[in-house]
Amino acid sequence: MNHRDLTPLFRATVGFDRMMNMLDTAKRLDSTASSFPPYNIEKVEENAYRITMALAGFSENELEVTIKENSLLVTGQKEKETEQNVTFLHQGIANRSFQKTFDLADHIKVTGANLENGLLVIDLAREIPEAKKPKNIPILSSNGNKTGLINKG
Repeated sequence: MNHRDLTPLFRATVGFDRMMNMLDTAKRLDSTASSFPPYNIEKVEENAYRITMALAGFSENELEVTIKENSLLVTGQKEKETEQNVTFLHQGIANRSFQKTFDLADHIKVTGANLENGLLVIDLAREIPEAKKPKNIPILSSNGNKTGLINKG
């Protein structure tokens, strides 16, 4: 029996909590996905999520957040810096462009993005349409009186 780690899937999806728990033994096929830039995915409330990305050295005009269908794409394009006579003894701060894609579950909407102190915070919310929400159906007795409710959900 194969035992697989789903950790890479948890890092790249938002709003698939139940599915992730059910698929705890599956493995993501794309094992070469880059871990740059580092990020967190948080469940803030029942229907609210937050992605926080560490983007030291990036300014607002070098970043782009795009949503297309069920994908959230965050792109960082570093502007070319002028030649400097700098000799690094250690260069640990990545100064490169990136593109990071997050798969979003149905009905997940981006509610805002904010860059502060080198952290890009993207807030998301699950907005279930009225047509998809559970509805209570009244149960009528043979004499036409309501006797109870059927919970359809």
